[in-house]
Amino acid sequence: MVDYIGVERVQQLLTRTGTARFIETLAHEIESDYRRWSEFDKSPRHAIHSPVGVIELMPTSDGRLYSFKYVNGHPKNTAEGLLTVTAFGVLSDVQSGYPLLLSELTFTTALRTAAMSALAALRMARPASRVMALIGNGAQSEFQAIAFHHMLGIRELRLFDTDVAATLKLERNLLRAGLQGLKIVRCRTTADAVNGADIVTTVTADKKNALILTPEMIRPGMHINAVGGDCPGKTELHPDILRRPDARVIVEYEPQCRIEGEIQQMEPGFRVTELFDVLTSKASARASDDEVTIFDSVGFALTDFSALRYLHRLNREQAMAVEEIDLVPDLQDPKDLFGGLVDGGMARRGRDSIDVSAGRRQHGAASGASGSAGVAAPVGKVES
Repeated sequence: MVDYIGVERVQQLLTRTGTARFIETLAHEIESDYRRWSEFDKSPRHAIHSPVGVIELMPTSDGRLYSFKYVNGHPKNTAEGLLTVTAFGVLSDVQSGYPLLLSELTFTTALRTAAMSALAALRMARPASRVMALIGNGAQSEFQAIAFHHMLGIRELRLFDTDVAATLKLERNLLRAGLQGLKIVRCRTTADAVNGADIVTTVTADKKNALILTPEMIRPGMHINAVGGDCPGKTELHPDILRRPDARVIVEYEPQCRIEGEIQQMEPGFRVTELFDVLTSKASARASDDEVTIFDSVGFALTDFSALRYLHRLNREQAMAVEEIDLVPDLQDPKDLFGGLVDGGMARRGRDSIDVSAGRRQHGAASGASGSAGVAAPVGKVES
């Protein structure tokens, strides 16, 4: 049996924990894993592109646990009442190869992206930053706003989107969230929103080389959180912003960002720093208050690993019982796969589990008597 976390369960966990606290704790989990950078097997994600979008697989492993995320990006979906991004993920035990968790990651991807943005900004932005421009007010925007309000103390949020309805949606949701001391300013243009901002977050969805930010908008000391440019041929910053002599560019994983980040626009030798080096104090994130810092964020598999590990632990801590699915056969004779399929030769034995915080194997109690090959009853009562 494999632990299962669906959409409704993530909603429950978030309600009990609180969105801001969930994001902050997840940011700590991500930082902890980034500090173990050398332990991870890293590679750019595998992407299959079509004229209307992309479907990607994002794997990584620290040698004890393995994870992957399936995620798509289809900007035109919203015109048909569909999400631009959907995702799910798996966390597995490397020693046996058995999956430990199957989880939704659509909501969680938005949460981990916001956590990563705020984590990077804590190191890169000026400590006194209180005003943020948020360009692109779609599905990711509330999460970014909550993260920066809670973790960096943002007190003025300047909003712009070419879709006025998206801005109104964002404003409505933020007011409902009751973020104390946050002033929300609706702006008419990107330039209007950026003017006077300490931090600029761009999180647009169009799959094209866009010029959301242009050089004349950038002022000394700004921190730019560039989130939307996340696949080949999709960028948000004018390349001359990156070429500024006072600019410092930080990336999650350089080989992947060279393919699909803002730096895909630059020559191969263009200098960047990986976030790992900043978090471990091997490199500086900001040399002075006048320097322009740019976080070229494309989304890397390690953050999904952190999110799945955190969800797995949180789900078990906050449940009287854990929902499980029979994703993997549990056979009386592991060499008789055919017999297990046609004769119902299934076993309900105790199973090993993994303590994902420490990487230790723990033997579980028996979960019941032998039964059919259908959906197995979980241990105790399932929380819906």
